[in-house]
Amino acid sequence: MRLWLQIIIAFSSGLIFGLGLIVSQMANPEKVIHFLDISGNWDPSLAFVMAGALCVFIPVWFLYIKKLNKPLLGETFSLPSNTLVDKNLILGAIFFGIGWGLAGICPGPALVNLTGDTAKILVFILAMIVGMFTAKYVNITNLDRKK
Repeated sequence: MRLWLQIIIAFSSGLIFGLGLIVSQMANPEKVIHFLDISGNWDPSLAFVMAGALCVFIPVWFLYIKKLNKPLLGETFSLPSNTLVDKNLILGAIFFGIGWGLAGICPGPALVNLTGDTAKILVFILAMIVGMFTAKYVNITNLDRKK
């Protein structure tokens, strides 16, 4: 029973998240590119979407989630333990930002856009998968030592 409840909650959360991306137009690459174009035809509406999400999440975090010893349907919280800001993190953020700026889309909205019929999204998903596998096998720190 617990596994089914976890599956139902995961599916419902993903569905609500995907619908939120569609309704807020965060899954619309043109809208995102206009949001990122602060020196041109800037569209600040996505900032209001993000601020609204934070206004809902922050009180829930401090009043409820932070006080929990364990998740409602899990054994432990899966929080990152590494707080080191290193070269790998910075380079990964740079590559992510470049991809986001060029395509106007990031992984969550890309998966939502798979329901449409566009080759651009399929190319993006393929590039994202290649990038994930490449990052897994390339250790930038070790590359510096080989010089």
